[in-house]
Amino acid sequence: MSASAASRPLEGIKVLDLSRVLAGPYCASLLNDLGAEVIKIEMPGKGDDSRDFTPHLNGESTYFMLLNHGKKSLTLNLKSPQGRAMLEQLIEGADVLVENFRPGVTARLGIDYEAVKKINPKLIYASISGFGQQGPLAHKAAYD
Repeated sequence: MSASAASRPLEGIKVLDLSRVLAGPYCASLLNDLGAEVIKIEMPGKGDDSRDFTPHLNGESTYFMLLNHGKKSLTLNLKSPQGRAMLEQLIEGADVLVENFRPGVTARLGIDYEAVKKINPKLIYASISGFGQQGPLAHKAAYD
């Protein structure tokens, strides 16, 4: 094994990053650092909230760049049929999906684990939430 393969063990792995702000982007960033190809999916018009976080260097949020360096970026409207169709195509070829929506949001969007495993049964689905998927605080939003 070459030194580059040993230092980047996730080479050849494709990750879809549907997360925002901290825990999800950090998780996907670590996968990228280990050699995975990470495609960050962002909302049209706004993107990840952290694009606005200060400080900025040359017009870019240093916070955003820290957590998203090396990722490819794609804007998709997950509520539109065209955006969903494009996401489903990406899911077909992905190995991992990372999301940090509040519990229930992915089901409303039709991209929860039960839905995407029909598209790609081998997909690893990482769902990150601040207060778990169940329980009295599960509905609260959190990023870390």
